[in-house]
Amino acid sequence: MDVKNKKWRERTLATVFLGPSTFFFLLVIAVPFLSGIYYSFTNWNGVQSKATWSGLSNFKYLLLQDSQFFASFWFTFRFTLTTLVITNVVAFLFAMALVQPLRFRGALRTVFFLPNVIGGVLLGFVWRFILVNGFATLGELTSIKLFLLPWLGSPETGFWGIVIVYTWQSVGYLMIIYIAHLLNIDSQLLEAAQIDGAHGFFLFTRMILPLSMPAITVCLFLVLSWTFKSFDIVLSLTAGGPFRSTETVALNIYREAFTYGNYGIGSAKSIIYFLVVGGITFVQVRLTKKMEVEA
Repeated sequence: MDVKNKKWRERTLATVFLGPSTFFFLLVIAVPFLSGIYYSFTNWNGVQSKATWSGLSNFKYLLLQDSQFFASFWFTFRFTLTTLVITNVVAFLFAMALVQPLRFRGALRTVFFLPNVIGGVLLGFVWRFILVNGFATLGELTSIKLFLLPWLGSPETGFWGIVIVYTWQSVGYLMIIYIAHLLNIDSQLLEAAQIDGAHGFFLFTRMILPLSMPAITVCLFLVLSWTFKSFDIVLSLTAGGPFRSTETVALNIYREAFTYGNYGIGSAKSIIYFLVVGGITFVQVRLTKKMEVEA
């Protein structure tokens, strides 16, 4: 009887603690995901009460006719790769500097982390004002060509404008992860390496960097997921312009479904998008996991 009561209590506790989270996971994630898979095989426009089955016609259209979808994919890939490298390099260098015994180390960590607290849409509008109005004013006062560039007015400068904003927002968060990991590296290992003659660049590349691979794995994964899903900052900065040259895949899917009313095609795009991003992140985690070493 005691065994039955124990099992009943365990099941009751599991239901109480896991039930609500499971319910909301199914409601918010699982059901919409499965619905998206279904609608990707229909020509539903979001208004009709019934969706007409269309088979693979949406996917054929995307592969053979929708060149803008692939253009947005190419932009998103370039943007992701560029931001991935810049943010992680800058964040790691900041972390290396802020684990040193500096006088205002805590204040600097806080200052660098603050941009991550600002919401994406608000951040985009603030930086839009800076890049368009602020830089133009500085350019008129100083005649520096860098400030006179049309930062959001051409495909090239628009690309780098978005990279700058994303880097400015993300570096602080990644820096905190790197700092936490660097502080947990056994100092005795570094001291032993220094006694053996490892200093400067050699110590960094042969000891600190390999021991930091677990943090690098996490940070690379985070930046990949953030940038591939980038929507709010791009929408408020450039809205995909000029001439849709800075349109990300997320923004392209949003417009297809909610602006043009092609929910079936939009769902098909999101499924392809999910498979591509899932494949890339899976490969990234597998590769970087193999590079990790145990202290």
